[in-house]
Amino acid sequence: MQTLKDSWFMIRGDYRGDKMGILLKLLFSIVFMGYLGGLTGMVINDSIGNHERMAIADYLLLALPPMLGFTYCRQHAAKYWSGDTYTKMLAYLSSLPIPPNVILCKRKLQSLASFGLNGVLFFGLVYAICNHLRDDLSLLGYLVFALTWTGFGLLLTGLYIFIEFSCSGRTYFWFIMLMLLLAFGAAMLVKFSGGNLLLYSISCSKEWGLLSPLMWGTLLAGTVSVQLFSKWTIHRLKSRDLA
Repeated sequence: MQTLKDSWFMIRGDYRGDKMGILLKLLFSIVFMGYLGGLTGMVINDSIGNHERMAIADYLLLALPPMLGFTYCRQHAAKYWSGDTYTKMLAYLSSLPIPPNVILCKRKLQSLASFGLNGVLFFGLVYAICNHLRDDLSLLGYLVFALTWTGFGLLLTGLYIFIEFSCSGRTYFWFIMLMLLLAFGAAMLVKFSGGNLLLYSISCSKEWGLLSPLMWGTLLAGTVSVQLFSKWTIHRLKSRDLA
C-alpha cells in the first residue's frame, strides 16, 4: 500500500504546475487515437459487412491494443529516440532514495491511466464507425469485445515495460518494430489456417456476454503477465548500469 501511495505522489509531482503539458499530451492522444481508431473501425466495418476474413483486421487488433497503455506525445517520442530521455530519467530516479518497486509501480499506474483514456477513445470511435458491428453486438456485447482486446493488450504490456526499463531508446524502438512484424505474421498464420480473430472474438462476446471465457481469460492472463514481468523488471532495474 505504501508503494502505491509513493507512486501516486510521484505522478502528482510530475504533473503539478504543468497544465499546458497535460493539455498537449491529451490533445495529441485524442488525435493519434482518433487516427488509429478511425482506421481500425473502417477496416473492421468492411470485414464484417463483406463477410470477409481480412487478415488486416486481425493484424490491427493484435498490434494496436498493447499500445493503448502508453502516453503519446510527439515531442517526447522524438527525444526518446534521439536523446534516450527515458534511460536518463531512470538514472536520475535511481540516484534518489526511491526503491525500484516504487519506480515500477509508478509506470504501471501510468499505463493503467493510459489504457483508460486511450481505450475509451480507440474503442469508442471504432464502435461509432462500425455500423455493421453495432448490428451484430449490443452495447454490452461490445463492452465485452473491448475488454477482451484490452486484456490482450495487458498481456503484452508487462513485456513492453520490461524492455523499456532494460534497454536504450533505440533498442526499444526496434523491439516495437519486431512486435509489429510478429503481429503481422500471427495474423497471416491465422488467415492461412482458416480462422479469424475478429469474428471469433465477436462471436464469443455475442454468445457469452459478461460470462465470456475469452474475455476473462485475456484479462486474467494479462494481469498475471504484468505481475510476472514486474518481478523480472525490478531485478533488471537493480542490476542495470544506467551510466
